[in-house]
Amino acid sequence: MSRHPVRLLAVAITFLIAVSTSIWWFARPHAVAVTVATVTPGKVRDTVANTRAGSIEACRRTGLSPAIGGRIARLPVHEGDRVEAGQLLMELWNRDRQAQLRLARNEHSAARARADQACILADVAERDAQRLQAMKRKGLASDEAVDQARGEARSRAAACRAARAEEKVSESRVQVAEAALEQTLLTAPFDGIVAGINGEIGEFVTPSPVGIPTPPAVDVVDMSCVYVSAPIDEVDAPRIRTGMEARISLDAFPDRIFRGHVRRVASYVLEVARQARTVEVEAAFDRPEESRHMLPGYSADVEVIIAEREKVLRVPTEAVLEGDKVLVFREGEPLEQRRIEIGLSNWEWSEVVSGLREGEQVVVSVDREGVEAGVLAVRERETE
Repeated sequence: MSRHPVRLLAVAITFLIAVSTSIWWFARPHAVAVTVATVTPGKVRDTVANTRAGSIEACRRTGLSPAIGGRIARLPVHEGDRVEAGQLLMELWNRDRQAQLRLARNEHSAARARADQACILADVAERDAQRLQAMKRKGLASDEAVDQARGEARSRAAACRAARAEEKVSESRVQVAEAALEQTLLTAPFDGIVAGINGEIGEFVTPSPVGIPTPPAVDVVDMSCVYVSAPIDEVDAPRIRTGMEARISLDAFPDRIFRGHVRRVASYVLEVARQARTVEVEAAFDRPEESRHMLPGYSADVEVIIAEREKVLRVPTEAVLEGDKVLVFREGEPLEQRRIEIGLSNWEWSEVVSGLREGEQVVVSVDREGVEAGVLAVRERETE
């Protein structure tokens, strides 16, 4: 037998084997790389967070405007200045009111002097009447003289009372003039910082018309106390109570979480926007000294802790699929879909009540293309 046909047969067989191997290689199931997490004990919190960004608010902040219109005569403070309660912030032109106050005070002084004079005369008349009464008992004065003296004493006493009343009236006029002058002065209602001034010396300012908000002449902020105000969805708001623990985070301090507590839950709906209703929740800092450098207006988020459990089995919340299912990973085996029972849960961790054992691994990268039950997977990395 010639060797040529045998060689051709061997080549054909080799070719068929190569083709079959190639078909198997390209048709074999490809393993999907996944990120996994190990089921371990830890802390799980049931929390509620704000739906939109909250903000830092000052415990006391007031926008001051004059009660009357007028031209600015004095501005003894500037934006950023620290002020004390009662310190003058702005003064309108008020020379006419100052003159009226001086006039009222002078009239009050004159009225007091007239009252003193009338009351002195009343005292003299009363003593004269008493002397004549004593002389009458000794037969040295007539009834007519005594009656006349008693009448004079009563008249003088009435004049004294009238003069004292006039003195009080003049004192009230002084108070009215002082109140009129105070309308031209803006003073700090508490210790704080001047956050804004709207106006310059010589400009005319007017009070805000009823129902039309206008910028305040001077804005004063008390920086010694701040809190967080955040909108909470109406569905979550009934679960929140004052005193509950809260975790506060700020964009201005991205690497820190501040401990706080709920100080107020509004008893009314804060806002209605696109059918989304929210309730305002306020959170105070447990350590006020940590908030000294926080400025009102900073964006802030509040996470209210409704419940908390220690040393319970947990998995990352992002690993939980719809219907409380997870994909269980085993090296060299297809992914297994398993239903679990969830206890407490938040955006980070979910408590596993049943369905998983400690040490098992679940897929975290469930949104990755090709990741589903029954496919072969290889571990890309493991989350902590």
